[in-house]
Amino acid sequence: MMQRIIPRAFSGKHTPFLHTSNPFQSTLAQPIQENEPVLPKMPPFDYTPPPYSGPSTEEILMKRQQFLNPAVFHFFDKPLNLVDGKMQYLYDDKGRRYLDAYGGIATVGCGHCHPHVVDAIVNQSKRLQHSTILYLNHAIAQFAEALASKFPGDLKVVFFTNSGTEANELALMMARLYTGCNDVISVRNGYHGNAPGTMGATAQSSYKFNVVQTGVHHAQNPDQYRGIFGCDGLKYARDVDEIISYGTSGRVAGFIAEAIQGVGGILELAPGYLPAVYSSIRKAGGLCIADEVQSGFARTGDHFWGFEAHGVVPDIVTMAKAIGNGIPLGAVVTTPEIAKVLTATNYFNTFGGNPVCSAAGLAVLQVIEKEKLQQNALDVGSYLKNRLTSLKDKHEIIGDVRGRGMMLVVELVKDRELKTPAKAETLQAMDQMKDMGLLIGKGGFFGNVFRITPPLCFNKEDADFLVDVMDYALSKM
Repeated sequence: MMQRIIPRAFSGKHTPFLHTSNPFQSTLAQPIQENEPVLPKMPPFDYTPPPYSGPSTEEILMKRQQFLNPAVFHFFDKPLNLVDGKMQYLYDDKGRRYLDAYGGIATVGCGHCHPHVVDAIVNQSKRLQHSTILYLNHAIAQFAEALASKFPGDLKVVFFTNSGTEANELALMMARLYTGCNDVISVRNGYHGNAPGTMGATAQSSYKFNVVQTGVHHAQNPDQYRGIFGCDGLKYARDVDEIISYGTSGRVAGFIAEAIQGVGGILELAPGYLPAVYSSIRKAGGLCIADEVQSGFARTGDHFWGFEAHGVVPDIVTMAKAIGNGIPLGAVVTTPEIAKVLTATNYFNTFGGNPVCSAAGLAVLQVIEKEKLQQNALDVGSYLKNRLTSLKDKHEIIGDVRGRGMMLVVELVKDRELKTPAKAETLQAMDQMKDMGLLIGKGGFFGNVFRITPPLCFNKEDADFLVDVMDYALSKM
């Protein structure tokens, strides 16, 4: 029996230790079998967080249980106490480093605590944190102009909100007011928020409460993996035609969909679906709403917005998450004609366009352009997807690898032919990957997919580490 030194996976510092029968709990030197797989080595990173002197993990967990709403949950058996972040990495209270491949649910686009975004927030906070949009301030005007420049056609009017839920609520209301109709069509398995209107548009039972939700029809999901028509977008689109014909007066307020379903498991809508549906909706007098809360801001790599990959131009676009790199911020972008509908009475949002949030949003756009993050999302995302796809040949439990750019997913199944969801195995593997220093998300209707939505500064060394850790965890199942 030979001994072999294995680099510690939790830190960029090369602290040696030897693999044991339980590598996730012990760092004691023990002999190993030569054919035992080696724990992946995390890429080096030149940053050391300051010492943490705050409350213990146990104290924080106790306070969460005592004072926070009981619906709050966490992924792991032993919750992480994260106290520091730098670009694509996070650090816990012990100083242990983790590669963040979840990005705060596709929210941290530029990287944790990106210096340009932080400086913009701090500098604006020193001058003016809040007044009201009843007064003039340069921050909101500059940000609105820069954001509008990212859109085609007449999509030039910006409404600022505090979240994606708010943005989608506003978009649905505008569509109903503008058309004079109430009926909205959304897609099954989609997620749009947790307020009354957006909960109605959401089509997953896990995110719906038994409250009044009216005026929404849920169309067949153009799911290329589990859907009944496979990749034939036109066949799925016929369901929207039938809903209009049989479920409405023949006139509708609008249609809302994500170009890539985020919470639903990083599902790309089947090719040809959106152009056909947009045509049907407009013939019925409705507006087309693109929910870009997760797929926007260069995440897909090949385009700045997810809808662009389908060759369509929406009437209303909603966004949040990566718009502020973690600052609470959302927006709705539409045409001047549609925007006028809110002038019929007073529409007001106290914090929409807050100077600090606007400064952060403008800084995000500047970083994406200056650091060529869209190109990086395309290059590194394509490389990562290819590497993840190669794991499918090795691990029978992988049923599908999909997505684009840095919005990817690996779906686990117990049986590839039956596509039986491997929910328990997904949680088990996530826990093991966390112990090796990798944080990814979980999603999909059945809770059996790894959601991979890292900061767009992710590099190929990070991608290699992610794949090697996933490979190791799945080999232990």
